[in-house]
Amino acid sequence: MSKIGRLRNLDLPTSFCAIDASTNSLAFAYFVDGNLLHWGKIKYQGNNVYEKIADTSHKTVAFFNSFPVEVIVIEDTIFANSPKTAAQLAKCQGALLAAASMAGVKAVYAVSPVAWQNYVGTRLLNQQEKDEIKNTTPGKSNSWYKTREREIRKNRTIATMNERFNIANSDNDIADAIGIGVYSMENWTKVVGSNNA
Repeated sequence: MSKIGRLRNLDLPTSFCAIDASTNSLAFAYFVDGNLLHWGKIKYQGNNVYEKIADTSHKTVAFFNSFPVEVIVIEDTIFANSPKTAAQLAKCQGALLAAASMAGVKAVYAVSPVAWQNYVGTRLLNQQEKDEIKNTTPGKSNSWYKTREREIRKNRTIATMNERFNIANSDNDIADAIGIGVYSMENWTKVVGSNNA
């Protein structure tokens, strides 16, 4: 039985898989020697969170069995606006990590969303950018403006990762997985340090 944990060596592993997980999917980016080799997305099915957890487990084991990797980096679970969403995400990520261990993953590291987003240039919008959105589309609700800000940031991540790796990806979750991988690759000692604190 595989025991999931941390690597003792602080050097960047030769290969690793960066993951952006949600309650509905697993987006991945696989890096070898600093090169992005594979990327994609696995969607979960189910009528409720428990059916999705079961599907998550089966698909994650199958994925890592067909795509062997020993080290993964995943976006850390943070508490957002909804306790229910945070709890469901934690359950799905727990299923994903357990399945990854069963498939031979030996080390898992978590990366802060704020850390990787700031690093790749998709930070929160500043006040001037927010005001510009409101000036060009007045009279919308606060939730509409928040959604628009998020869309802009997601599109920036897609454009940045596509340009960096000369790819034509249009999925924001895949772009996030690639961004997580870029941050991890170029800040490995920070990633290891923050997970051992």
